Amino acid sequence: MEINMEENKRRFMALVSECAAGRRGADRLLDWLASTDFFAVPASTRFHLSEPGGLCLHSLHVHDRMVQLMGLLPDPYPERVLSARLVALLHDVCKANFYTVEMRNRKNEETGRWEKYPFYIVEEKFPYGHGEKSAFLVDRYLRLTAEEAMAIRWHMGGFDDAARGGGYAVGNAFDKYPMAMLLHMADMLASHIDEAEREG
Repeated sequence: MEINMEENKRRFMALVSECAAGRRGADRLLDWLASTDFFAVPASTRFHLSEPGGLCLHSLHVHDRMVQLMGLLPDPYPERVLSARLVALLHDVCKANFYTVEMRNRKNEETGRWEKYPFYIVEEKFPYGHGEKSAFLVDRYLRLTAEEAMAIRWHMGGFDDAARGGGYAVGNAFDKYPMAMLLHMADMLASHIDEAEREG
């Protein structure tokens, strides 16, 4: 089933506006995102939602999972819930203007002929890392709290290059900022359950 990019873009923009209501820079952040390819590109080149519009849909899935998970916090007061929903929506903005398309060959099983097809590849223009790049880009427009910055920075959990290097920073961040751990969990649930069901 084809992704409805326009509908997802409208929902994403409305949710960010709702979650960031009253915060300076939210409109500028949304204007910047609208000027990028964020709403049209895949969430990944081959792992999950590797199709046009996948990145925005993935962000919405993570948002919806984060809403469910916020009930696990001891004090999910309304501002904190809005904050958690916001970081879920913005955790992967590092992938805006991140992909390019090249043509590859594959054999058509029905005709036996080779055909060209478009294939997304990563063309990193600003190699700042993954979570840290998203936090940096958001913070240029909308000032993040320490917990929001930590959540976005460490949303990859043990899959982050810095964590694979053997450091303790991700564990320390999860201990000090529970929202960071919940964002990682929401991302994993969206990627491995919601989007796996779509693929299957």
